[in-house]
Amino acid sequence: MNIFPIDWVRGQFPSLGRTINDRPVIYLDGPGGTQVPTQVITAVSDYYQTANSNLGGRFVTSEQTGAIVSDAREMLAGFLGANRPEEIVFGQNMTSLTFALSRALAQSWEPGAEVIVTSLDHDANVTTWRRAAVDRGAEVRTWDFRPETCTLELSDLEPLVNRRTVLIAVTLASNAVGSMVDVAAVTRLAQTVGAKVFVDAVHCAPHAAINVQTLDCDFLACSAYKFFGPHVGVLWGRHDLLTSVQPYKVRPAANEPPGSWETGTQSFESIAGAAAAVRYLASINERSTGVSDLKASMDSIMAYEQQLAERFLSGIKAIPGLRLFGPNSVRNRAPTFAIRLGRLTPEEIADRLGRHGIFVWHGHFYAVDLIHRLGLADRGGVVRLGFAHYNTLEEVDRTLRLLAEIAG
Repeated sequence: MNIFPIDWVRGQFPSLGRTINDRPVIYLDGPGGTQVPTQVITAVSDYYQTANSNLGGRFVTSEQTGAIVSDAREMLAGFLGANRPEEIVFGQNMTSLTFALSRALAQSWEPGAEVIVTSLDHDANVTTWRRAAVDRGAEVRTWDFRPETCTLELSDLEPLVNRRTVLIAVTLASNAVGSMVDVAAVTRLAQTVGAKVFVDAVHCAPHAAINVQTLDCDFLACSAYKFFGPHVGVLWGRHDLLTSVQPYKVRPAANEPPGSWETGTQSFESIAGAAAAVRYLASINERSTGVSDLKASMDSIMAYEQQLAERFLSGIKAIPGLRLFGPNSVRNRAPTFAIRLGRLTPEEIADRLGRHGIFVWHGHFYAVDLIHRLGLADRGGVVRLGFAHYNTLEEVDRTLRLLAEIAG
């Protein structure tokens, strides 16, 4: 078994050298945006210095920008398992891309059509579709999660699916509690009635390999700033759908995908950084085996993060008054944990941790329906701790010690 190269990994992230009160900062805020490696920083900086231009010009910097965008499509196609780079669409972020796609798909919905969303998802994958449905006279049905485990069970979806179902919008992993969803099973069910499946992969992307062929979905979106890159959104769609569906936008500069789906001038520096983020991830396996392999790297990240998760789950059992929301094992979950501690508010806990150099989030994180369904909407939500592959077991232990101290 290869040993995860954690020392090398941490050396790639300049921000990990930050200290508070002479102690290293522990970044557990990754679910809201991860830190970035030097390779990404260099790619963004180099773009501004050597290739800063818009597309379509008959001069070198414009041609360089075109080559950078093409390269990035290739890299992201590999990252998501796309059949061809033309299936990769760039945009401002996942939310903006999803809004645009929802308007495009909704043009074909008839009154009485049904859309299924979940109560586990980030609101970008809920209200987006609800508003599109209202505009077209379609109905929205909600696939509720089980509150005791914060998981979506396929048996609860089956009664909702029927011949009027046109789309199921579902997440790969909850951004609030870490629960993962068997999207391939969702897709198989959707296909029995001819419904399309849209997948929010934002939270899953830094933690596990994604393959749209295995998921067999129709569309999938993620954001590079959640997998160690800059702020840019990525949409994958089946080429036949990107070609046949009319984009909801001004008259396009391009008549074919992916350009026909991209609005305005893109953030080319961010696109360059997104490609660099994928290259960085692929290089992790090279440190252990000498071979650059993205899938192997992501598998090693998952295995390493499971060690972090096991340590955390084991440690919180000894902390009085600590309540965990979500799966209590490492199976079918991302290393993201939602907790409350005694009578303290999530903001108070986050403040205490932050003053000791442990960065976490508190609130609802736009998982609005989830927090409401847990009865925590008027109680400050939860504290969210998100481990990434640049975190260490020692950081887990330090976090557990401070939580125990706060509980005491």
